[in-house]
Amino acid sequence: MTDRGVADESALQVRILGAGRAGGSFATALGRSGASVEVLAREADIADAAADVDLVLLCTPDDQIAPVAAAIRPGDAVIAHCSGSRTLDVLAPHSRRGSIHPLMSLPDAVTGSRRLLDRCRFAIAGDPIVERVVDVLGGVGFSVVDADRVRYHATASIASNHLVALCSEVEQLADGLGIDPEAFWRLMRTTLDNVAEHGARSQLTGPVARGDWATVEGHLAELEVEHRAPYLAMAAVAARLAGRELPPHLT
Repeated sequence: MTDRGVADESALQVRILGAGRAGGSFATALGRSGASVEVLAREADIADAAADVDLVLLCTPDDQIAPVAAAIRPGDAVIAHCSGSRTLDVLAPHSRRGSIHPLMSLPDAVTGSRRLLDRCRFAIAGDPIVERVVDVLGGVGFSVVDADRVRYHATASIASNHLVALCSEVEQLADGLGIDPEAFWRLMRTTLDNVAEHGARSQLTGPVARGDWATVEGHLAELEVEHRAPYLAMAAVAARLAGRELPPHLT
């Protein structure tokens, strides 16, 4: 699949490998920002992907980055990936390397491109061209050292993936009560707004924060078995935040 913009010698020339959610989001966002973009699907011949462009952006699954990079003949282009957990080492044998990881969920190309263009934050490393990409997209770049890369990605996974899992718990319990989950989404949105403004510690309320273990026991008695472990796991985190410990009989 090819999506070339109007020829402009000053425009950033980008070739994207991978036509999935990340690849489609970057392609659309960069194209709308004036870059010249070409997208190569999985079945394309990528040996000469580094020819005649400034940047080759690998939007592939993490475990495919190294073999895909190795299949590209080294050239003048920067080879970069958009993985949150991988360092630049996976881009051997290329001498010009970079990474640009959007700290944002990209559910589809349309929504993802809009989010990439909405002052998105990007973890960047390597060649300065990734800073140019951030500038083109109107975003904010920050660096993560290699030693912290996996921890950074774990934090992002907690912020996004684990939040979705928590929402699933709320959704199932609300459905069992016959209550529209939107009532709880509003509670969660306002709580997140409060945390963003004041920090998590000052916003903790509820029985764990008060040390009201009888109420916690009542909650556990009412929850189905599959919901007790998630409840207790988060209660333990809440207790730590409150400077308390769960009673032994609850752990």
